[in-house]
Amino acid sequence: MKKPSDTAEATFEDLIGLGGQSARKSYYPELLSKVEELEDERNRYKWLFENALHGIFQMDLTGRINKVNRALARICEYPGAASMTDGLNFAADLLFSEQEFRLMTARLINDGQLFLYETRLRKSNGMPVEVSMNILLRQKEDQTAIVAFVADITERKRVQQRMRSLNEELEQRVEERTRELVQLNDRLWKEVQIREQAEQTALQAREDAEAANRSKDKYLAAASHDLLQPMNAARLLIAALQERELPADEARLVDRVHLALDGAEQLLTDLLDISKLDQNAVKPEFQSFPISRLLESLQGEFEPVAEAAGLSFRVHSRDLWITSDPRLLTRILRNFLSNAFRYTDSGGVLLGLRRQANHLLLQVWDTGGGIPEDKQEAIFQEFCRLSHHQSRKGGVGLGLAIVERMARMLEHPLSLNSVVGSGSCFQVRVPLATQSPSSLAPLVQPPKLDADALTDRRVLVLDNDPEILASMEALLSGWGVTTELAATLEEAVVSAEAVTPDLVLADYHLEAAQTGLELRRLLNDSGLHSVPMVMLTADRSSETRQAFRDAGVLVLNKPVKPGKLRALMTHLLAD
Repeated sequence: MKKPSDTAEATFEDLIGLGGQSARKSYYPELLSKVEELEDERNRYKWLFENALHGIFQMDLTGRINKVNRALARICEYPGAASMTDGLNFAADLLFSEQEFRLMTARLINDGQLFLYETRLRKSNGMPVEVSMNILLRQKEDQTAIVAFVADITERKRVQQRMRSLNEELEQRVEERTRELVQLNDRLWKEVQIREQAEQTALQAREDAEAANRSKDKYLAAASHDLLQPMNAARLLIAALQERELPADEARLVDRVHLALDGAEQLLTDLLDISKLDQNAVKPEFQSFPISRLLESLQGEFEPVAEAAGLSFRVHSRDLWITSDPRLLTRILRNFLSNAFRYTDSGGVLLGLRRQANHLLLQVWDTGGGIPEDKQEAIFQEFCRLSHHQSRKGGVGLGLAIVERMARMLEHPLSLNSVVGSGSCFQVRVPLATQSPSSLAPLVQPPKLDADALTDRRVLVLDNDPEILASMEALLSGWGVTTELAATLEEAVVSAEAVTPDLVLADYHLEAAQTGLELRRLLNDSGLHSVPMVMLTADRSSETRQAFRDAGVLVLNKPVKPGKLRALMTHLLAD
């Protein structure tokens, strides 16, 4: 048996299965098909090589280019691929540095490939083009080739450069803005510190102002007392003289002094009222009440004034309730009426009202000389008097300024309609009460007072001013009253416990911060609750009035008008 090694040496055709005639006939069609497939594959790769979007080239280790596609020729701006294979050297003609080529080939030999290798190639016109290359080292039989795939990244580099510039610009802007913000923050911080200092200064100033206002309030209260005390004494003495039988010349002099005291008292009272209103020292006490009560009171007050002036006086009232401070509203209407009678020579005055939705217009009409239109706002300012009124009897132009402040505080709008030569209408608008009581006790008319009701009645007078005590004694003795005088609380208590008085007239502000209200408490402690007391004071503050109400004490403001004092005393002692 022959060994395989003894057979003839096999040929190439035997190895691929074509050793015999029958075999060639059997495998030739298949081989031909494979060859065609290889040719098609080759053509396809050739087409891809020539039409690739990226540049592709092949070179040897010396840099000599032997294959180039059209894309690389387009990137490097050569006429065609053939022009780049005609003796063109990659290291000398396309790269800007042969040293770079040596470093690149060294890395290729070491690593076998380079990916995303970025460099600059020289175009045909010598200008650079930015590229990114993937480079492969291929070993083929005894030859070594370098294949590179090239992408033009000029636009990307341009965008990157633009982005880099924008980033640098943005960073610069951010730095500048940060610097500006730091500077602004420093300024703001300084402004905050300045503002805090200003606020602290303003707070301190406000505290100082409030302290000054409190001090001013105390000063006004003291001034009211100290200024009105001598005036009160003078009024009481004048009243005592007026009730005596005097020669005609002396009686006229006394009457003139009385009128001068009236003017000085009104001026001083107005100045104090203006000051208190400007300090908000007067607080309104709102309540609901029938307007008819207020109008009836004013009618009774001004009917004698109208009769003395020879003028008619009519009052139109309705059964309506309003919400206001009756004391302050009465003062407003009293001022309107006083001015109407003062500046009306003939005709009359009308006090009426007119409903306007949820408000009531309280109106004072007169037939006086009227007020020019250009002066109708000015008359509500301090010390404003019209030229054709200055020779008339009256004040110094503070009344309407006080009225304007009171109305503003009450939120009761004022208005004026006037025609020169025909008369004027002053009006104040007040809100109607939302609810009115279903019933109200009828107004009790005060009984007619007995002219001898004061005779032999014992009245205790407390005042720390000797001049006031002397004036009160002179006035009261003229009315037939037996007076007991006391300069201190202790003297008053001792006198009252020794002989119970029928009535006590006490000054409010005494020595050493004592007040007349303390006498009320001391009398109550002594069992003298039933003895009536009238407080005489120049203090018109809301707190003081509330204290008087709480103690059940009646009040007369200084300077005391003798007529009011006698009427009140007669009423109390008659009861």
